[in-house]
Amino acid sequence: MEQNAAKPPAPRVAVVLFLLKDESVLLGRRCSSVGDSTFALPGGHLEFGESFEECAARELKEETGLEINKTELLTVTNNVFLEEPKPCHYVTVFLRANLADPEQVPQNLEPEKCYGWDWYAWDNLPNPLFLPLEKMVKSGFNPFPDH
Repeated sequence: MEQNAAKPPAPRVAVVLFLLKDESVLLGRRCSSVGDSTFALPGGHLEFGESFEECAARELKEETGLEINKTELLTVTNNVFLEEPKPCHYVTVFLRANLADPEQVPQNLEPEKCYGWDWYAWDNLPNPLFLPLEKMVKSGFNPFPDH
């Protein structure tokens, strides 16, 4: 193999959270080179030594200021983005949680990464959705435990 041949980027691990409130989920509109202007769940990159649950709670707090109780692992998906400016591959871990205090209001603490957060009814989600979430929705997945 040639020494100068470009290696494909290594897959990364993303942890995202279905934060549930009544029949709604929290979504933010991405401000990013990957999936710009699509609606996505809160979350981010898994850090070395971090559990999925720790990552979800940390990312949510960093992005929105919100705090959650315990999380529940839902599923994992494999997402390859070929259409983006720079191809990338993510293993996406989906968790579910509820607010520690239902009166909390999301803040946009990373305006360079997100245009803002809001609650959306699961049966009336905005478009376009970020690819990993869109794949979940199209598969018929429902994050609510009693559905």
